[in-house]
Amino acid sequence: MRFRIRLETAVLACMFLGGASSVLAQQKGQWVPGQFGLNAGVVPDPGITYANLTMNYSASRLNDSDGNRILQNVTGTYSFWANENIIYAIPDHKFLGGHYMPYISVNVANGSLVADIPGTDLSVNGGGAGLADMYFQPVNLGWHFGKRVEFNAGYAFFAPTGRYTPGASDNVGSGYWGNVMTSGTTYYITKNHGTTANLTTAWEFNHGQRQVASTPASQISTKTPGQAFTMEWGVGQALPLKKDFSMLAQLGVVGYDQWQVTSNGGTIIVAGIPVPASTLPYYSVHGVGVQSNFVLPPKGLVFFFKYYNEYSAKARPQGRSFVFGGSWTFRNPKPPSAKP
Repeated sequence: MRFRIRLETAVLACMFLGGASSVLAQQKGQWVPGQFGLNAGVVPDPGITYANLTMNYSASRLNDSDGNRILQNVTGTYSFWANENIIYAIPDHKFLGGHYMPYISVNVANGSLVADIPGTDLSVNGGGAGLADMYFQPVNLGWHFGKRVEFNAGYAFFAPTGRYTPGASDNVGSGYWGNVMTSGTTYYITKNHGTTANLTTAWEFNHGQRQVASTPASQISTKTPGQAFTMEWGVGQALPLKKDFSMLAQLGVVGYDQWQVTSNGGTIIVAGIPVPASTLPYYSVHGVGVQSNFVLPPKGLVFFFKYYNEYSAKARPQGRSFVFGGSWTFRNPKPPSAKP
């Protein structure tokens, strides 16, 4: 049962919906948890790989900085859909002993915030749809360490290509540039590579975002979101669906943990008055779920489905995610035989 699953999903996106987030009075980072899971350190075969990931996040609960639910009498949902289109181009030669694996992600998003307060006529709507911020990973290298470890590390940035206007309720982009240092590790627990432990890390640090007051004075200031650290992990088991290993299933438990680790910089406008952004509380979120993959190694095809439930959140919404998609690798050069 010696095989390698070349790609489960290695994608991420800027799905920070500026309008909806501003209504919640809390600004999360650009990295949306739930991107990685199983096979986090695996490098696709040399050639061109296209991957598509669709994510739906929804929450009906907003927590304070202690993790307690606030606005108990408010019902509604905060949700978004994100579709990520990713292209890898991996040359058939090594650099610094590893495979060079840059990629780009073009992202489309649709988000909304709808809240209704019983007994009143008050309702709040926010969110937008369209091209979101794009993700570029120009530096990314993957290595094999012995027969048990695959590891990759790199630098990426978010480009503010999504629509963003300070104070608008239909923003799709974040309105600022972001930087991310990433790593991915897969450890093969068993000799046949069937059982794996996986870990992805992302450290993001950002540039300033323009803020605007909702008053006639329309004061404008700049806020720099605090740095954030994300871990995404998974433990999985692969099972052959055919004796020749040309068709595989992979099942596992996955999860993520994200923390804001430095204070926000700059100022925000509250009731027309500039206030230091550092007064905003730090956010964090933790989720756990399951993942299933269907793999056709000879054809370079992978299809996946993931579900996460957030069991803890501070200073942000607490909800759940569905993630599904697939990838296809056009190998260059082609493998010597059709056998996996």
